[in-house]
Amino acid sequence: MTEEPHRSRRMAIMKAHPEVTKLMGYEPLTKYVVLFVVTLQLSAAAALRNTHPLDPRFLLTAYALGGTANHNLFLAIHEITHNLAFPGIAPNKLLAIFANLPIGVPYSAAFKGYHIEHHKFMGQDGVDTDLPTRFELLCLNNVLGKIFFATFQILFYALRPGIVRSQRPTQWHLINLLTQLAFNFLLVHNFGWYSMIYLLASSFFAGSLHPCAGHFIAEHYLWDGMDQETFSYYGVLNWVAYNVGYHNEHHDFPSIPWTRLPALRALAPEFYDTLPAHPSWPMVIVNFIRDPEVGIYARAKRLSKEGKKCE
Repeated sequence: MTEEPHRSRRMAIMKAHPEVTKLMGYEPLTKYVVLFVVTLQLSAAAALRNTHPLDPRFLLTAYALGGTANHNLFLAIHEITHNLAFPGIAPNKLLAIFANLPIGVPYSAAFKGYHIEHHKFMGQDGVDTDLPTRFELLCLNNVLGKIFFATFQILFYALRPGIVRSQRPTQWHLINLLTQLAFNFLLVHNFGWYSMIYLLASSFFAGSLHPCAGHFIAEHYLWDGMDQETFSYYGVLNWVAYNVGYHNEHHDFPSIPWTRLPALRALAPEFYDTLPAHPSWPMVIVNFIRDPEVGIYARAKRLSKEGKKCE
């Protein structure tokens, strides 16, 4: 029955700390981090071109290095979606398509629309595609179901938006698709299928039982009977995740880039230090699976803009 909390807190912070606007704007460092991680992943893919995908060295590299790197690229695209890498829209979209290359599946253009709706209509069923579907609620609300969800959550986040709310294709969707297909073809042609499998395996691990992947569950699931809809995390994994753990801060001020989110928290401690936060992303996954009080259903839904109750 209440509005999502971020708009009201943003207004309160801007009233108490009008200097917060100085933190807004793009971050030039982002493009260099993206370039480094893309280069790292392509180098690893080339180095493993003659290593069988079932070789322990291949699997360990895909999980530890590739999973962390591609998870970083997921969050680079998240950052770029808010136009925080360049002052113009087109350069941001092109950088997102470039960051998409080691992920193997074109999604950066589609992600932008879905993610902006997640910010504008958080918790509205049928609009916010971050909410689980009724199928997920009915079939995965048990320990085995939660293990399956946590293991394959990257597939849920990839497929759910198109099922719940399809988008109208634009020229950017086409550019994203054609660029990715051309890149995949050249990679396989020059280095073979093992290199392609490495990148796809990296993407799978990045959204599976990986320490960094805990943020997918940590951000908006309800915990311990609290009605707090967004949780932050301030631990060391933020160093490889564009500070996405500062998630209350990000939702309050989506126009503040990742490098300045800690400064936002320091500027307004009276608003953030009192909010419960997760101490560990890996333990979020463990607790999500084992805690009977937390499940797929543990999300907040609210009335739609038309005033009709979300089912």
